[in-house]
Amino acid sequence: MDRKFLHEILNTPSPSGEEFTLQRRWREYIGEYADRVEADNVGNVYAYLNPENNFKVLLAAHCDEIGFMVRKIDENGYLYLEKVGGISPKPALGMKVRIGEVRGVVGVNAEHHGGDKGELTFEKIYVDCGFRNRDHALENVRVGDMGVYDIEAFDLADKKLASKALDNKSGVFIMTEVVKRLSKENLKVGVVGVSTVNEETNMGGAYFAASRVKPDMAIALDVTFTGDYPESADLDIKLGGGPVLAKGAPINKKVLEHLERTAERLEMDVQLELTPKNTGTDGDAIRKTGGGVPIGLISLPLRYMHAPYEVCSIEDIESEVELITQAILALEEDFNLCPLD
Repeated sequence: MDRKFLHEILNTPSPSGEEFTLQRRWREYIGEYADRVEADNVGNVYAYLNPENNFKVLLAAHCDEIGFMVRKIDENGYLYLEKVGGISPKPALGMKVRIGEVRGVVGVNAEHHGGDKGELTFEKIYVDCGFRNRDHALENVRVGDMGVYDIEAFDLADKKLASKALDNKSGVFIMTEVVKRLSKENLKVGVVGVSTVNEETNMGGAYFAASRVKPDMAIALDVTFTGDYPESADLDIKLGGGPVLAKGAPINKKVLEHLERTAERLEMDVQLELTPKNTGTDGDAIRKTGGGVPIGLISLPLRYMHAPYEVCSIEDIESEVELITQAILALEEDFNLCPLD
């Protein structure tokens, strides 16, 4: 696996709605492996393998991350923010942020003076970039400019990784590694890997991607919550436990069974999450395109979702790459997706 590229995409800002720098880099990188690469007018990037085959499998992973927009600049040059996606105010206090090429820190009241007082909302959050006043600020930033946490990925013990935006650049990386491996194989189906935009805000990227490709089936790649740290949710999902397969009304029975059989054949541990109503991922938008697209969902276990630093297991990433690769290699052009058969 190309760990250097993983760190590169994690460290490249891509707030939802402004993913273009990252998408240009992914287009360049994946172009070395795909039969054809293209972009659409909303910013999705597609990598095609065996494009002439009649049976098409869509692999979708969103590249956008949570962040913020500049909402207001006061007379003293402080920046007030609007949420982009599910970013939380409390972990933001004191954090270093980046708005384009401008660096700043989220202001916080000193503990000596009472610290954070009362109910903290995102509307109260402000960024100190060191500007003298509003005019000085306006020379460098504008209302509507987007930003993210200014932090870099780093390795933890026991093959763990900490970074911002593992939700869901880890999924983009997994999809990338799958496309790279499949590019060396004799595929019996067509594969389209798509790095989608806007999942954290409106899921529009996935809808347009599936509408464009018209796949016979799709697998969404995302992250999911774990229950393996203090005060976490009561979930039987953990880092190092393997990829997480979704089961519920949105998930096609035949796709799930195929993934489970593949994991069994590989003697690979997998975990299960329940999605009785919807998945909260790109899969929800994909399945509602055209005449309906049968979907599966494979998620990477993730601690501290939407915090400045999230944590995942490199071993889980490796397992998910292998699971998806082998599942697609086992597909035939006449694969039956009807759950009644």
